[in-house]
Amino acid sequence: MAEAKVAKLFDEREIAIRVEKLARTGVDRVTKLFDEREIAMRVEELARTAVDRLPSNFVIVGLLVGSFVFVADFIRALHRIGCNPIVDFMRLSSYGLGQESSRDVRLLGELGLDLAGRAVLLVDDIVDTGRTLLYARDLLRRREVSSILTCALVDKPSRREVAIDLDFVGFTVPDVFIVGYGIDYAHEYRHLPFIGTID
Repeated sequence: MAEAKVAKLFDEREIAIRVEKLARTGVDRVTKLFDEREIAMRVEELARTAVDRLPSNFVIVGLLVGSFVFVADFIRALHRIGCNPIVDFMRLSSYGLGQESSRDVRLLGELGLDLAGRAVLLVDDIVDTGRTLLYARDLLRRREVSSILTCALVDKPSRREVAIDLDFVGFTVPDVFIVGYGIDYAHEYRHLPFIGTID
C-alpha cells in the first residue's frame, strides 16, 4: 500500500514537472516566421543554386548543433538533383544558454575527414555576428582545403560584427531571436518543424 502511494506521488510530481516544462517551452510562445512548406521550397532552391557553383566531389561541413536539420534536408535536396556530397560536422559553441553570443567561439568537436585539397561547402543554421562562421572558415583554410563556399539557412546582417560574405542564404531576418528547425534557445525548440520568434 505504501509503495502504491509513493508511486502515485512520484507520478503526480513527474506530471507536474512535465506540465511546467511544456508551459515554459510551449509552442504558444513562438510566432511563426517561415512554415514547413516555405522552408522546404527554399532548401530545394538553395540546392539547385549551390550545385551550379560547386565541383561534383565537394564536401559539406555542417556546424553543430543548429545546422543538423538543415543539412539533412539540404543533402536530400542535392540528391534529388543528382548530387551526392560527402558530409562531415564540426561542433562549435558561442551561445551557451543565452540569447546573446558570448563572442568566444570554441571548438567542441573535431572533423573526422582529412579535407586537404577538397572543395568545401560550409553550412550553418544562422549567421548573426559572423564570428562562428569566420572561425570555422579560417580553421578549414588552415586545413588546406582547395576552396570554401558558405551557406546559411538564416542571415541576420544587422548583428554582424566581423566581415564575412555568405555565398548562399535561405532567409534574411531582422534582429529577432529565432528558434525551430534545429535552432534552439537554451537547448529547447530545436524540434519545431518551422522557424519562429519567441514572444
